[in-house]
Amino acid sequence: MSAQYNQWRAMIAVMKASLRAMFRSPSAVVFTLGFPLVFILVFGFIGTGRETVTIGFSQGTDTTSIMYKALCGNPALRLTKDKTPEEMEADMRKGRITAILDITTIAPPPQPKYKVTVRTSTSGANKIDYLWSVINTTTSRIDDRFNPRSSVAELHTDNVPGRAYTMIDFILPGMLAFSLLSAAVFGTAFLFFSLRQTLVLKRFFATPIRRGYIIVGEGLSRMLFQLIGSIVIIGLGHFAFGFTLVHGWVTFLEMLVLCVFGLVIFMGFGFVISSMAKSESTIPPLANIITMPQFLLAGIFVNVDAFPAWLQPVCRALPLTYLVDALRKVAFEGQHLWNVGLEIGVLTVWGIVVYAAAVKVFKWE
Repeated sequence: MSAQYNQWRAMIAVMKASLRAMFRSPSAVVFTLGFPLVFILVFGFIGTGRETVTIGFSQGTDTTSIMYKALCGNPALRLTKDKTPEEMEADMRKGRITAILDITTIAPPPQPKYKVTVRTSTSGANKIDYLWSVINTTTSRIDDRFNPRSSVAELHTDNVPGRAYTMIDFILPGMLAFSLLSAAVFGTAFLFFSLRQTLVLKRFFATPIRRGYIIVGEGLSRMLFQLIGSIVIIGLGHFAFGFTLVHGWVTFLEMLVLCVFGLVIFMGFGFVISSMAKSESTIPPLANIITMPQFLLAGIFVNVDAFPAWLQPVCRALPLTYLVDALRKVAFEGQHLWNVGLEIGVLTVWGIVVYAAAVKVFKWE
């Protein structure tokens, strides 16, 4: 008499086999274990980073005063140096500097008294409250040392008009840049891996078209598709949520030029991955190794300054950081393409490196 089939044992065997298969799948490991850990680490680092405010001092500020030295020594304040008063004023109106401080000594120690004028604009409204808390804390410490009964500082404000900097002005360029990165890397990698695996590329070789034209043709189709997406994102942000386009159509066209430039650079990563991948299931983990660090560290959701000091050089080495910065400068600050030469230059260096690697590893079959 044959033994009765054990359903529980069969179920456990199926479970073990399925579990073993999942651990052998790079995609499952990355999406299930890798991403949560990376998110916890990155946003944990943001929590430990110190928020900073960028300020400048007027030409007439008393740099020998205790108040000036105390503010300069505060790690929450980042000082703008080597700029003319006109340049600082322009930066303040654009939101790149939160405020310009003027410190005048009314009475010297041992009973010091200072007049502190804080000149700011609506562009820095998102950080002005934090700046005031830093100034008040600094003033209180000086009071405790010299005159606990009254404040050593007379605080005055001088508000000037500036562009209102909203959350959409910060978030939209970051999300637009990341959508370009994701589409270029994933789209190119999957496309050329599929064309090679299904022997479509091999069939192309039987036609008179040259290999370079095949790549350019496929690349142009991806570029046009993504440009349509970019137009929709910018248009929706501007008309529905008030996203700032300082110079109107000129700014819009300059943003599209930056989008095209970024797409060309990022597609190089896709070419490299399509050649490195051994199977279709290995493409997502490889692509996410490139895209996810940039998604988390390139300043899409929070300013790079919010990260710990040791992590900021890593953030500033990523190509997406420079595309995001360029888009923000063009869209909100009203700069033009020739004003973002540093960002374009760094992206160009990345493009040279990536395409040199792509030429080295790219496979046609």
